Formats: sequence, C-alpha cells, structure tokens
Amino acid sequence: MALRDAETQNVLDAVREVVPTLRTNGLETEKQRWLLDENIELLEKSGVFGIAIPERFGGLDLSVEQQALILAEISRGCGSTGWVSMVWVSTAWIATLYPDRAQEEVFAGGSVRISGGFTPSGTLVAAEGGYVLNGTWRFNTGVPGARWNVHAALIERPDGTQEELFALVPTEDITVADDWDVFGASGTGSATSTAKDVFVPAHRVVDASVFDASTRDRWNADLKGRNYNLTSYILATCAPVYLGIAKAALELFVERLPGKGITYTSWTEQSQHPYTQIQLSRAANKIAACEALSREWLTVIQKRADLGEKLSVPEKATIRGQVGYVVQTTKEAVEALYEISSASTIARSNHFQRAFRDIAALSLHGLLTPVGCLEVHGRVMLGLEPDTDYI
Repeated sequence: MALRDAETQNVLDAVREVVPTLRTNGLETEKQRWLLDENIELLEKSGVFGIAIPERFGGLDLSVEQQALILAEISRGCGSTGWVSMVWVSTAWIATLYPDRAQEEVFAGGSVRISGGFTPSGTLVAAEGGYVLNGTWRFNTGVPGARWNVHAALIERPDGTQEELFALVPTEDITVADDWDVFGASGTGSATSTAKDVFVPAHRVVDASVFDASTRDRWNADLKGRNYNLTSYILATCAPVYLGIAKAALELFVERLPGKGITYTSWTEQSQHPYTQIQLSRAANKIAACEALSREWLTVIQKRADLGEKLSVPEKATIRGQVGYVVQTTKEAVEALYEISSASTIARSNHFQRAFRDIAALSLHGLLTPVGCLEVHGRVMLGLEPDTDYI
C-alpha cells in the first residue's frame, strides 16, 4: 500500500506542476475542439495513462480512490482534458475485464489510451471466429487520440431476442467524423465514430457479465481489489471531473477579486461586500461537502472489491444518487460564483467562463444528469426496483 501511495503522489505532483499549462491551453483546446498535443504529452509523461493498467503489463494499477484524486487534479487545470483523461483511464480499466488474449493485445505497449461508450447503437452478426460489427456512435469522447475503442452493440439470437455485447476494436478500423462543435466541454473531441463491416475476433467481445466484473477467461477474474462494479466505477471516476472544475472556478474567482470594485456602486472592493463573502462561503462549502460525500462511495466501492464481493442494489443506487447530487451541487457552486462575477468574465480569454460552460455541458450527460440519478436512488430507498440496468 505504501508503494501505491508513493506512486500516486508522484503522479499527483507531476500533474499539479502542469495544471497552469493545461489551464493556459484551454482557449486553444477549445478552438481546435480537441486536446492540444502538449496536454496529452504532459499527462503521458506524468504517468496518467497507466494508472488503471495492471502491474502485469507495466501499469501502476492504482485504486479507484487514487485514480479519482488524479482525475480531479487534471480537471482543475482543464475540464476538457480532465474528461478525456477520465474516459481513457476508465476504459483502460474496462479492458482488464476482457479475456487474456485481448488484454495482451491491448496492453502490449503498457500505457494505452482507450475510448468508447455503452450506448448500443451498433449491431454484431456472428461470423467464423468472431463477429462483424456495424454502427455509429455519437459523443465518443477521446476517440481522436485513442488506440482502441469499446463499442456497445446488439446481436440478434436465433430465438429472436437481442443481447447487448461489447466489442473492442483498434481505432484504425473505424472512421471518426469531424462533427464535434459545442458550447461546453468543447475540447473533448467527442466526435461520432462509425464501424462498417469490421471483423472482431471472439476474444475481443464480452457480454453483460462485464457490468459486475464477472467475465471469465482472464488471469484476474478472481483477484481481489480491482474487480469493481462497472457502472459504479465509471460514476466514481466521472465525479472527480466535476469536483476539479468546481475547485478551479473557486480558485479563479478568488484570484480576480483583489482590487476589483462593483461597477456602478460605491463599492471599490468587491471582497468587502457581505453578499460576496456569503456566496463564496456557500460555494466553497458545497464543494467541500461533495468531496466528503465522494470519499464515502469510494470507500464502499474499494471495500467490496477488496473482499471480492459484489455491491448490493441499495449500495449501487446510493452511489448513483450521490454522484448525481455531486453533479448538481458542484454546478450550483460554480453558478453562484458566476452570478457575482463581473461582465468581463464572459471573455473567452477568461478561464472562469470556460469552467462555467464545461460544468453546465457535462451536467447533461445521460448517465450523470441529476434527475435520473436521484430518481434511481429514491426508488430503491422506497423499496421499488431501480427501473434501469445502469446502476
């Protein structure tokens, strides 16, 4: 554990050093609608893209809590860079749920960037030795810079039923559109990807058992410590991005206050105004409360993995509900600060407005939108079925 802590600290220290650069690069990242090469190179050098990869393949094999700390710090520098990093890191962990042969292919070079999504907007047809994949996937974050991509797709069985499967393919086998043009999270390059008659060998396809890390034919199937519930793990690695963006907004707001008055009033120092002080405190405490809440679910997720146990339905529903609450509350914290900011805040050169737009855009993510998350949690609290497979 001490070794893991030291490795985590090394990556954290390296990321903290590049936070100012990530922030400065924010405007250009938005303009090109994709991460600057410098951002990727700095994070690669920091060891970020190896944090979820098993030691067996040269990775750091950090826990979900340690991963969360690093992702939050990246997001403090740049929301888009944090979101893409989250996708690459979490999907690399998903690859550890595939059979050994697939893992050996994917992790052959150690550090690797993998994108993908779990919306089944494609089809698979059985073929000799595997499947043929066709489909189109929107909002495919990070695919422009990924080596591999996970595609959720449906296969029709002989009895007419459909089953969801997850195909892992090299990105060189798919096409990526230039269609990402949005108002927030603009640098994530979440473009549309398309697969046309792509053959996928059987060892690179898994079924729904991936959701509770029950896939077999892999060296780590029964190991304790890293076989997390997939949805809970994804939620737990997404939440740090919102926390990092909110912390950045808080820092940026405070940095700009000295010597700043309130236009068209007699207040020559905004920092002296009680309402500014109250709103600042509210925002800071919202963020701190969300950080404390996140530590609870990270502890639960890791405890179950360490014991080799599955999360219960109430635990999974609680995690989803609490993550939704964090998304909502961090957004509220940023909005509270935005509302007492000066008109110059809207300039694209001002980093604060980027944090404001990024957290607003990311709060609309289907899996993370507060209303959906809170509904699932509330249903289970009332003894009802969650009414969704995504917990």
